[in-house]
Amino acid sequence: MNIFRFAGDMTHLISILVLLLKIYATKSCSGISLKTQELYALVFLTRYLDLFTDFISVYNTIMKLVFIASSLAVVCCMRMHRVVRRSYDKDLDTFRHYFLILASFVLALLVNEKFTFQEIFWAFSIYLEALAILPQLVLLQRSGNVDNLTGQYVFFLGAYRAFYILNWIYRYFTEQHFSRWIACVSGLVQTVLYADFFYYYFISWKNNAKMQLPA
Repeated sequence: MNIFRFAGDMTHLISILVLLLKIYATKSCSGISLKTQELYALVFLTRYLDLFTDFISVYNTIMKLVFIASSLAVVCCMRMHRVVRRSYDKDLDTFRHYFLILASFVLALLVNEKFTFQEIFWAFSIYLEALAILPQLVLLQRSGNVDNLTGQYVFFLGAYRAFYILNWIYRYFTEQHFSRWIACVSGLVQTVLYADFFYYYFISWKNNAKMQLPA
């Protein structure tokens, strides 16, 4: 465990807590893509299959369980909560995320570090995570507005990815046999996608600031 990995885990956790705060405090999921949340739930469920086979540390196990439970809680709340589900922007959240799942799985079968059940699903989760933000970005682009909590949620997700890139760089220079190149390349792709979000977030913030200026 290094400081970059820990910072990445904490910012990732904060992003989920911000999302849950938005949903439970406002009783609204407006501006949140259910499809992105379903993809993240699938990412965690397939990445952490080693919960049943390997024990690394108490911290590692707790974080995996927290990410799985929190992602499923968000999906369940958006789908089943009688008040929250009414605010879901279904007409804006139209990205065909099934294609992302199919493409990620095919790529995992073709490009993986070891052709085993667990490693294929690990690679699948890495590829899918790199693309999972796309439905959210499309929804925000179509809505033309980013509220503070939604913006903070995606911001912390971007920070998590940035810290993990630093973690991989650190591990490359300090570990003799570090070879998670699939995660590194996918992480760079994901970072580029977040750059698109920050552009729209800045435009939305700028427009809101103009509206608040006195005439």
